Amino acid sequence: MLNRRVVLALAGLLLVAAGPSDPPVVRVRLVTSAGDIVVALEARRAPKTVANFLRYVDDGRLEGTYFYRAARRKGDPKLGFVQGGIGTDARRILPSVPLEPTSLTGLKHLNGTISMAHGADPNSAHGNFSIMVGDNPALDARPGNPGYAAFGRVIGGMPTVQRILAMPTGGGRGAMRGQMILRRVTIQRAERLDGVAKPTGRAKPWLIKLPWRKD
Repeated sequence: MLNRRVVLALAGLLLVAAGPSDPPVVRVRLVTSAGDIVVALEARRAPKTVANFLRYVDDGRLEGTYFYRAARRKGDPKLGFVQGGIGTDARRILPSVPLEPTSLTGLKHLNGTISMAHGADPNSAHGNFSIMVGDNPALDARPGNPGYAAFGRVIGGMPTVQRILAMPTGGGRGAMRGQMILRRVTIQRAERLDGVAKPTGRAKPWLIKLPWRKD
């Protein structure tokens, strides 16, 4: 029969072999030209959405992208949301993920919530995201509308988000008409503060410098 010391040693070896597990909440810092923003991502409650966002973080796909949209409420321009990410840069895009609606995760679009953007297809989210300034329940799931996938919240730098929302806007089409930030805010770096980075290993064509591109 194994004694207590041997049992403890074997248990320690098993823990080392298993490696560290992903924490239930993963913090990410967005270093921007307007200031830093720190978000806490709900990896247990919205695992697919968080994993998708972290692919862009771990690959460096958000570095050199922008906050490009400030959607202010007509009745109160201090409220609304800001949107950023890869925009329409197809060089950075990864396969999209299925929507995790708020009705499934229990995460709502409250003040400071970070949420994945998507197109007409609710399962088309990739590398663009929004941050709420004030509550935006219209983005939650409801009968006949799947809404958007909330997946975390701002825990530091909310004044930076508010400054971005207040920046001069114009241009745009459709739902974005008049909401494009005229002098976009650069996302200089996106970095994990928890867990271990898991790069995808995919090609990074945006790093190839072409003589006719200025970015």
